[in-house]
Amino acid sequence: MTIAVLFGAQSFEHEISVVSAIALKKVLKSDIVYIFCDYERNFYLIPTDKITSKRFSSGEYKKDKPLYLKQGGFFAKKMLGEEKVTFDVMINLIHGRDGEDGKISSMLDFFNVPYIGPRTEGSCISYNKLFTKLYAKEVGVNVLDYQALRKGSNESIRIPYPFIVKPLRLGSSIGIGIVKEEKELSYALDVAFEFDDTVLIEPFMSGVKEYNLAGCKTNTFHFSIIEEPQKEEFLDFDKKYLDFSRTKRVNEATLDSKTEEGIREAFVKLYDPLFLGALIRCDFFVIDEKIYLNEINPIPGSMANYLFDDFDSIITMLSGYLPKSITMSKEYRYINSIQAAKGK
Repeated sequence: MTIAVLFGAQSFEHEISVVSAIALKKVLKSDIVYIFCDYERNFYLIPTDKITSKRFSSGEYKKDKPLYLKQGGFFAKKMLGEEKVTFDVMINLIHGRDGEDGKISSMLDFFNVPYIGPRTEGSCISYNKLFTKLYAKEVGVNVLDYQALRKGSNESIRIPYPFIVKPLRLGSSIGIGIVKEEKELSYALDVAFEFDDTVLIEPFMSGVKEYNLAGCKTNTFHFSIIEEPQKEEFLDFDKKYLDFSRTKRVNEATLDSKTEEGIREAFVKLYDPLFLGALIRCDFFVIDEKIYLNEINPIPGSMANYLFDDFDSIITMLSGYLPKSITMSKEYRYINSIQAAKGK
């Protein structure tokens, strides 16, 4: 099987996507085709044996073969005609904007490209932290108290101190701040509003237990180990990515059977049917033996491969259980009937 990995794009998480794409080279046994989307949203075919972070930071990728997307897949121009990039399935590995907000999934669906990743509805809901809260409550998963605040709003904050401020549509802990007292509020809001015009405010509870679970559904559910991240006040960008890339340690959680099963049940409620065709990671809090959703990661960093014993097999199985579009008949009978009725 040949897998295409689509990464990059116009996102604050562009660099994380590049790191994730390079990481998959070490864990996928299938042949890999790399398709890079740069900040200007141009596509390039990157030689698999030459993919390094420096290739992108230096701009060297611009020497690689340009691609364009049309019905059926990605194509490169030739002296005479064009050449299709051949692969069996694509992994959408674009983090943040473009990849997780529904743009790429809509394009891939429109042009009939088979892919592993969240579909448009799942992307739109999970990309917006407010929509995620509303969705979780609708399917019966607990969430912490919250308040959305728009930039320039005179609305009073009703969440008591300390609380955490997050850009509404951004992942990877970018722009997040903890506010313990009023004098810290203005700075935290200024930082968060640099990335979005709306922020989400939630209670901050120091020392709360957090657990991460990744998985997907084929003919049955496949779950990763449950990870308990080791963190200080909260898992900021450096702790989430830079420390992990150096140490590559995963701390498997030790849980009682009731809590472990409860986390899996919450995952199932969130996953099916909204995220069929995707491998996602859900992050949960456990407070007084009650399970709360923290966030849904529809395209987790490095596809959360480090949480699975046999990630390659999971991807291979998932590629055979992608959602199918309803086949439409190619008819114009209504138009013909209307014209016939009008005598034209």
